[in-house]
Amino acid sequence: MAEATASKRMSVFDRYLTVWVFLCMVLGVLLGRAVPQSIGSIRDVEIVAGSQINLPIAVLIWLMITPMMMRIQFSSLASVGRRPKGLLVTLLVNWIVKPLSMAALGWLFFQGLFLPLIGEELAKQYTAGVIILAAAPCTAMVFVWSYLTDGDPAYTLVQVALNDLIMLVLFVPMVSWLVGATGLVVPMPVLVTSVVVFIVVPLALGVLLRTVLIRRLGEVAFQERILPRFQPIAVSALLAMLVMIFAFQAENLLNHPLHVLLIAIPIILQVLLNSGLAYGLMAWLRVPGAIAAPGALIGASNFFELAVATAIALYGPESGAALATTVGVLVEVPMMLLVCTACNRTRGWIDRRAMA
Repeated sequence: MAEATASKRMSVFDRYLTVWVFLCMVLGVLLGRAVPQSIGSIRDVEIVAGSQINLPIAVLIWLMITPMMMRIQFSSLASVGRRPKGLLVTLLVNWIVKPLSMAALGWLFFQGLFLPLIGEELAKQYTAGVIILAAAPCTAMVFVWSYLTDGDPAYTLVQVALNDLIMLVLFVPMVSWLVGATGLVVPMPVLVTSVVVFIVVPLALGVLLRTVLIRRLGEVAFQERILPRFQPIAVSALLAMLVMIFAFQAENLLNHPLHVLLIAIPIILQVLLNSGLAYGLMAWLRVPGAIAAPGALIGASNFFELAVATAIALYGPESGAALATTVGVLVEVPMMLLVCTACNRTRGWIDRRAMA
């Protein structure tokens, strides 16, 4: 039943999103190699001088996330506080298990098993990159994954918002401590501007559009005719954003193909570990699937836009840390679609447990 429902909800384009992501990667790398000066000029356009946040990427994020924000009925936010179990699991996985496990996996693979293949300096850079990736809980993409698993949008918003507030306080000390570089400084303007750009702006746009369109067309027309038209815009913006990110990192990816595969291994293990742990804890606590699925996805995914920007700001665009965060982008979409599929197929089971 859950699988049939998921199949009806996801279009053919959504179900084969992994294929489109791979094509975006190839197209982005080809563009980065064919017209490097043009790509470099686009990469240098910042939304605010010194923010390290690319303006075209920001616009694509707005197009991707605003339709998700339009789905939220804010009147339902009042009921979230009566269901704290999902929030507690999300916080446990994101701020204790996830950064510590990623640091451990980075040390095990890069400074242990893979050290003869990559060398000491790159081992440190790759470890720093995956730690930065894991220390930034996902924000924007969570709303896409929540939609694909029929998650509770209001609860998902609260989970994301709480993570963002905590990130403002813990991101810098968490990264500094785990990377172990006493001189490591993550610029606060990058963090603050990222939250404003990736959360506040699309949230405000979503609320405004929802309010205006419902007033003009009515609730039924808005739900049945308007919202479905925005979904292709969101997916197209996602793919365009991926093309740009891979174009920005084309030389880095082409110069280290084996390293890309090596970096992907601990990131994949981290996704499986944290999504499985979060989902298992949700099931044990009898949390319904509409909350458990987004919680598992939040625990496994990363705020890769912020991670890439931070790695570039700290170590430069050609650094090993920047490459590691870019590989995180490559791994994230297909792995999150895998987790979405697992959540959809077990939806009936976890809902029966919640009602037992």
